[in-house]
Amino acid sequence: MSDETQQRQWRAIADLYHGFTTGFILTLVSRRDTDSAARMMFRTFRRQHEDLFLPALEKLGISGLPDAVKAAQYHYLSNKIGGVKVEYMFESNRKAWVRFPPPRWIYDGNAMCGVPTEVSRGVLRGWYAQNGVSLGNPRLGFVCTSQGTDAQHGLSGYFYEYDHDLTEEQRLIFSPGEETPVFDPEAAPWVDAIRWPEGRLLKAHRNYSMNYTRTILSESAALFGPAEAGYLGRVTGQLIGMQYFDRIKDAFDMEETSPKGFAAFLASVGASQDDKTEIIEDSNGIIVRQHGWRLMRGHKNIPRSAFEAWNGLWEGALSAHNRFLVLETLRRMDYGDDYFEWRIRERQPSRL
Repeated sequence: MSDETQQRQWRAIADLYHGFTTGFILTLVSRRDTDSAARMMFRTFRRQHEDLFLPALEKLGISGLPDAVKAAQYHYLSNKIGGVKVEYMFESNRKAWVRFPPPRWIYDGNAMCGVPTEVSRGVLRGWYAQNGVSLGNPRLGFVCTSQGTDAQHGLSGYFYEYDHDLTEEQRLIFSPGEETPVFDPEAAPWVDAIRWPEGRLLKAHRNYSMNYTRTILSESAALFGPAEAGYLGRVTGQLIGMQYFDRIKDAFDMEETSPKGFAAFLASVGASQDDKTEIIEDSNGIIVRQHGWRLMRGHKNIPRSAFEAWNGLWEGALSAHNRFLVLETLRRMDYGDDYFEWRIRERQPSRL
């Protein structure tokens, strides 16, 4: 596989999982309620914060900066690497701004119209309010000055180090109307080119979207229970798989609408996620085996709902590829099998 092909496939995978993240928010709002979506975003971003924030400071080369500047630069660099439109403005060692101008990445396209502002506040409480706690600085808080979900100019605010320790309620406050400074791209930081070559940046872009889906699959089971999480995740996966199939299939050189064609797509998708895959001819169809599950690697006690949701992506993609084919799951690693195994075959006439 050429570097160009691999990079194109990484972008496609990032696009697909980005779609799942946005889609799951809308599924919660439409099939449950606003509070469910807000609580889910709080848990998702708090888990992401706990897993990623401190380890990334050294990787990004910003661990020695003042805390307010460090927090703001982290959000600028990590999101920019992930393909998110973001700005950073330094004001002082105790005050530094970030702004996510429209269009917002997480509320892709017209999805913004279906996201209540409480959901955005859940994101801020989950991550932004926790930076000072994680850095061991009880004086560091975040002041939100604008939210796109309020029809303002995107999400903006600043990390500020006060002269006194903050209570839990003071770590995140809202001050709509404060004017955000003008962004100067030339003054913004960037990662070291030697430590972060293009290939690493593109792979990190893919991982950025995958990490959100990974966290959602775990946290949704804890919040709603595995049965409800499996339903919500699977319907999201099916809808995103069918809606996004057309926009990603060319990255995987999709040609045939046969079982063999979809098997090649599924195997290529697996390989683009760093999972070893193989295709086996079968008298009853075509079998695809995937060894490893890069998406959930390192997670213990993976809920079965995680597979149901993830597999929904491929069920939805197949329905867009050829609605007369069936995707059968034969083996599952979350059941203790050595690999995932699917059979793709022609649908048989109903005998009922």
